Amino acid sequence: MHANSEDDVFRQLHGLRVAITGGTSGLGLALVEEFLDRGAQVAFVARRREGVAEVVHEHAGAHGIVGDVSRKDDIHPIAIQILAALGGLDVLINNASNLGPSPLALLADTECEDLERVLATNLLGPFRLTKALLGALASSAREGPGAVVLNVSSDAAISAYPRWGAYGTSKAALHHLSRIWNEELTAEGIAVMSLDPGDMDTPMHALAVPEVDRTQLKRPETAAREFADAVAKLVAFMNRSSEKMVPESVQ
Repeated sequence: MHANSEDDVFRQLHGLRVAITGGTSGLGLALVEEFLDRGAQVAFVARRREGVAEVVHEHAGAHGIVGDVSRKDDIHPIAIQILAALGGLDVLINNASNLGPSPLALLADTECEDLERVLATNLLGPFRLTKALLGALASSAREGPGAVVLNVSSDAAISAYPRWGAYGTSKAALHHLSRIWNEELTAEGIAVMSLDPGDMDTPMHALAVPEVDRTQLKRPETAAREFADAVAKLVAFMNRSSEKMVPESVQ
């Protein structure tokens, strides 16, 4: 396979089993559509039953799961349903996010409960769900070239923006968690990456910055395409690396 061509990058995701959290709006919905378009098997998670049912109705082949990743008791039922729907897992995308208090508040004015809620969604949720699915991801890596965990980050994870304290803190922690987990899991064939999609025209961004000109923001579909390309290229890289490890006499 010539993985450098656009067609091969597109095809790299065909048949992969992909789970996406926060899959009924914004970037999450765009990711569901992008991976389905590329022939992946997709299960998505969201809190609202009505929203899940609507996406399933409009997107043939998508498996919808009702659950809240911020709730510890929801994690294992979500993981079980993902594996039941897909028969395994190759790619996990932790996209579900909580902005925090709205309108955005100074960190000193942020209630402890608001910070706890943001951390539960943006940090503990991805940690718990990834941990619950590590066995399935490791199994996928043993059977094929590797598995991927993609954590959706933000420039607020790097830059200290006033009034973005709760969100930025959670995303900074998620970004570093991703780096550590990648170091620890590479030997298992599991790659963990953290990517910033940029400022997008999403309901969350509108809630955070209602005065901005929406026409100047990136479309979620563009970010979803960029993320899918990044996953596809990483899968192709792991595939090439695994082929090099096989003796020529058995290739």
